[in-house]
Amino acid sequence: MTTDSAPSGRREDGKAQISAVAMELFLARGYDNVTVEAVAAEAGVSRRTVFRYFPSKGELPFPDHAERRSMMEKMFADLGSDPIEDVFEVTEAVLRDFLKHPELVLSRYALTRQIPLLAEREILEHEKYVAITRRHLSTHLEVSTPSFVPQAVAALIDGVHRSALSNWIRSHGKSDAIAELLEGFAWIRDRLGSSGLGSTSPRLLVLPDNPRVRRALRDLAEVPEEPAAGHGELA
Repeated sequence: MTTDSAPSGRREDGKAQISAVAMELFLARGYDNVTVEAVAAEAGVSRRTVFRYFPSKGELPFPDHAERRSMMEKMFADLGSDPIEDVFEVTEAVLRDFLKHPELVLSRYALTRQIPLLAEREILEHEKYVAITRRHLSTHLEVSTPSFVPQAVAALIDGVHRSALSNWIRSHGKSDAIAELLEGFAWIRDRLGSSGLGSTSPRLLVLPDNPRVRRALRDLAEVPEEPAAGHGELA
C-alpha cells in the first residue's frame, strides 16, 4: 500500500526523489518494463502524486529543466547593459545549478545513452535553454548588429557550456567544469575582440588633466588621414 508521504531520506525534494527512483528502475529493468505504478510503489507515494509532478512517464527523467529555465528568465530580466556578458553570467549560473545535482545528471546521461527516445527529448530540452539565450541577445544587442550574430554567439557560448558539462559527465564528476567554462569564456572574449557587440552603453575614457595629456590629444587630433589604398603615393 502506498501513501503520499515519502519515507525518511526521500523528503527533501519530492519531485527530484521520484525522478531519481524512476531512473534507477529504468536503468535496472529497462525503460519499457517499468510502469508509473512501479515507480510510485518504489518511491512510497501514490500514482496520483507521481502524475501531479510528471504529466507522463516520459517526463520522469527531466524534473529540473523547467525550474532552471525559469531561473534564467528571471536573471536575464535583471540584466541587459552588456548582453554577451549577461549570457556568460547566466550560463555559469546554469552550469553551477546542474552541478548541484550530480546524481541526477549522471543517471540521466546513462539513461539517455540507452533510450533513443529520451536522448531526443534531452536534445529538445537543451534547445530551449539556447532559445532563451538567443532571445536575450536579439533583444539587447544594438539594432545595427547583423541578424546572424545572436544565433552565432548563443551557439558559441552554448558549445563551451556543453563541452564543460560533457567532460564533467564523462569524468564521472571529477573534472573542473566551472574552470573549463570560464576558460572557454575567455577564449570567446578574445575571439570577439574589440567588436563592441556586447555593450549597448556609451564608453567613457577618463584621462588626467595635465600638459602632457593635452598635448598628446592635440597632436592626435591634428594627424591627417592616411591616403586610401590605390590613391596615394607608393612607399
